[in-house]
Amino acid sequence: MSVRSRGSGSRVIVWIHGLGESGRCFDDIAHHPHLWPYRHVLVDLPGYGRSPWPASSRGIEATADELAAWLGARDDNAVLVGHSLGGVIATLVAERHPDTVRGVIDVEGNSSLDDCTFSSRMAAVDEAEFTAGGYELLWQELWAEAGDDVALRSYSASLAFADPWVLWRHAFDLVAMSRAESLAARRGKLSVPLLFIAGVPGGVSARSLRLLAAAGVRVAELSPAGHWPYVDCAEPFAELVARFVESLPA
Repeated sequence: MSVRSRGSGSRVIVWIHGLGESGRCFDDIAHHPHLWPYRHVLVDLPGYGRSPWPASSRGIEATADELAAWLGARDDNAVLVGHSLGGVIATLVAERHPDTVRGVIDVEGNSSLDDCTFSSRMAAVDEAEFTAGGYELLWQELWAEAGDDVALRSYSASLAFADPWVLWRHAFDLVAMSRAESLAARRGKLSVPLLFIAGVPGGVSARSLRLLAAAGVRVAELSPAGHWPYVDCAEPFAELVARFVESLPA
């Protein structure tokens, strides 16, 4: 993976981006004064950003296992902050490899089909059609739809660097997991601390918020915000992250 680090604190935060994005989406929030005391590690998952495109597409669970192996080799005992797909991957890392992380902040991770805004559009066509031209068409559509929406324009730009095969496979898996509606309950059963951050009113769906509440997941709502609350509400978001990190044993 392409990995960038900044800061020199003893506590480490590893940032995991969403579907189609890269670690660059966290550049501003990782520079926030509330988060200066920590060391930040920003990754581009395989097939995204500046990371090489893998020889074959990897599903979400395989990606989580690879990330856990990398975390274990670093021995940072880091806090994972994952956005959207990254939140799901962070949850799977904590579920399948709890010894590799100290805690998880899941930002707008999927819980139901109502959350599959972009992934459902990608998975609506088969893999061959998407990689042959559907990917380019979707990128053009999203860029046209973005208008003055800074977060969506940034997202559209990031898509240009993503491997279409990895993108489609992750979208397909994400839709399947969301349809099963089991992710909220899996978050509630983790053995490591987890905080879910939701953007309100334009972020995670009402259906997903109900599932999270039923599973006993601790949810912090940031308003007014959409799917990128770390962009829309940077100050309170950074405060939440710092408070969560400081609440964990040293």
